Formats: sequence, C-alpha cells, structure tokens
Amino acid sequence: MAKVKCAWFDFTCCEGCQIEMTNFGAPFLQLLDHVEVVEFREVMKETTDGPIDVAFIEGSFSREADRARLESIRERSSLVVAFGSCATSGGINALKNHMDEAEYKEYVYGADSAMPHLDTQKARPISAAIKVDYEIKGCPMSRDEFIRVVTQLLHGTDKVYLPSYPVCVECKLRETVCRYDEQDHCMGPIAIAGCGAPCPAHGIPCEACRGMVADANQEAMTKVLKEKGGLSEQWAEKKSQMFTANFRSDA
Repeated sequence: MAKVKCAWFDFTCCEGCQIEMTNFGAPFLQLLDHVEVVEFREVMKETTDGPIDVAFIEGSFSREADRARLESIRERSSLVVAFGSCATSGGINALKNHMDEAEYKEYVYGADSAMPHLDTQKARPISAAIKVDYEIKGCPMSRDEFIRVVTQLLHGTDKVYLPSYPVCVECKLRETVCRYDEQDHCMGPIAIAGCGAPCPAHGIPCEACRGMVADANQEAMTKVLKEKGGLSEQWAEKKSQMFTANFRSDA
C-alpha cells in the first residue's frame, strides 16, 4: 500500500508549530510508517512541485503576494490542513489589525519600515485565501490532537472530530482547581477546548490560544476578568484579544 504524501508549508509565523512537531517523538515517528514526507523545511531541504495528498499549512495570510503560492498548494493537494493559531485564525499576528499600518511597521522595522518587501496587509487565516478542509488549532498545536486528526485522515474519515466546548470542561475533567478560585484570571470560559487544558493544570491562566467557542460572550468575559480576575479595564480588554484579535467585531 502506497504511503500518503504529506508536505508542510509555512507563511507568516514563527514556525513554532513545525518545530514543536520535531519534539513529538514516538507518536510522530510511528506515523512515518504510513506517511511519506515530501516537503518540510524545518527538517529537510528537499521540496516538491508535484501532487500532494495532504498539505499542512502553518502561518497567517498577511501578504497578497502569498496568494499565488497558496493557490498552487491548494491546486496540488487533495486535502489542506491549517495548523496552529496563526493559520486557523490569524493568531497573535492579528493584533496589528487594530493598529495603523504605518504605526506598526515603524514600531517593528524602525528606519527600514518603508522598504517595499516589508509591505503587509491584515493578518488573516489561511482560509481567507484558499479553501481549508480541516483546522488544528493552538499555539502551538496539541501533539495528541495532531496525531488524532492525522490518524483519522489516514483512515479516510469524512469528518474529523474537533471539540466545540470551552476549556473549562477539560479543567473539570482533570479536576483542576479553577484559576478564579485561586484569585487569578483565565480565558477558559470562552476559549475553545481540545488541548487538554495543561496551562490551568500547571497554575497558568488560559490565554485562549486556540480561539473562542462559537458565539463567545466577549463583553461578559471582559467583565469577569475585571471583577473576578482583578485586572484593570484596559488590561482585561487586551487579554480578550491576545490570540483572538480577529474574533473581535472590528477586526
């Protein structure tokens, strides 16, 4: 039986999700019994311009110049999977969407900000440029979820299971003490689950790096962050957009 041809591509991102995959260890190595890696910049120099069974794309769509490359990947691929927060929602890159272009370019690039190759647009998910078949959220993505999704794809499933409930559910399942009971703050009530809630379990507030549940009540979340989490109004508002700037109505 022929192996499934898979390729990994990156756009506007830190490439942290790809690097994280190199730390997956045995579960990822076991997938190699069924997968032929034809392109993966972080671990190999070979590239491909041929047909691909599954293309994994990391990073946000933030330059119109990247559209042609994305369309080429889509045309050559049977399935496209966006993975990581940047690819699935625009991620932390989308914070710039709420700033003036000249302002953020000067802040980041200084005297070089006017150089033409630094031109960018609003950071958006890959789905803003091409059709995406499946998404694996997170910053970085969860190893267990990635392995599960890829395993389901290899078995030819028509529908990959992805949770739609908030992180609070996973905290309850782990019997993790709520961060608010510890006089802390947390985005868990509106953050979408799937990671297993490791951050609250280790005393770290959830930052909603996977995005928000459908119809998330951001106004109520900001109120809770202020009244229960002890954050100032300004900081509470910033907390609710760190990884989810494109979820705001003015994005």
